[in-house]
Amino acid sequence: MTTAVRVASLSVEGLTYTIQGKRLLDSVSLRAEQGELVGVMGPNGAGKSTLLRALAGVIEPSNGERYLDGRTFRKVPPRERARAIALVPQVAPIVHGFTCLELVLMGRYPHMGRFQIEGATDENIARQTMRLTDTEQFAERTLETLSGGERQRVFIARALAQQPRVLLLDEPTANLDILHQLRVLGFIRQWARDGATAIAAVHDLNMAARHCDFLVLLSEGRVIAAGKPEDVLTAENVRHAYGVESVVYRDPHTGALTLSLLGPSDGISARRNGVRAY
Repeated sequence: MTTAVRVASLSVEGLTYTIQGKRLLDSVSLRAEQGELVGVMGPNGAGKSTLLRALAGVIEPSNGERYLDGRTFRKVPPRERARAIALVPQVAPIVHGFTCLELVLMGRYPHMGRFQIEGATDENIARQTMRLTDTEQFAERTLETLSGGERQRVFIARALAQQPRVLLLDEPTANLDILHQLRVLGFIRQWARDGATAIAAVHDLNMAARHCDFLVLLSEGRVIAAGKPEDVLTAENVRHAYGVESVVYRDPHTGALTLSLLGPSDGISARRNGVRAY
């Protein structure tokens, strides 16, 4: 009896990116399959944003291959890639002069022909994604009138309106309150399980452990651990990547892997040796 192997919706092998002599990604490989939410973690400067931009085709790697549904990027027409992959940046830019509904409708552009304007179907899709992200009440407001977290949710709505097969999100919960952090990661996870693929850079280790199916831990542009949350979020890996001591356990209420951060590794080591650390 043989087991069928699913084609990875998005994968990279040996991805390297160098700029001005600095290597920001160093032989990174990962697979994100249909139905998965993959979390990319690591300290500041680890290469998370660079990796997402390379996966989106915004920047060209110095070396390595990127695959969409088993085909190299070179063999996928740009228009097809634009329909298939959506990127939500870490910082939502200010776009002057457009209402939020008009901005979300921009996500429909890859599906439209030249000189074609949005129709009723496009607006219905846009409004559905705005309801999903709790932004429909901002439909007639301009982006500059919103808070940072509200703008972030509008850009997520725009990406979802594109109906991509692969959704890339750079710190999607960074500016959100607790309620919207839970809602956003919850519906992204469900959206992936309904047949899409999602890859998100996530700073909050507990949120990543709770919502992601698969984790990739970066440090200095390299993958130092990849796998299920319980295989990646170990005290040793957290110490290696972040320089922090932690205790890892199962939350008795949610059953999710949970981390309690104790403090910097060097400070704890000093205290254990009877030295007061500052």
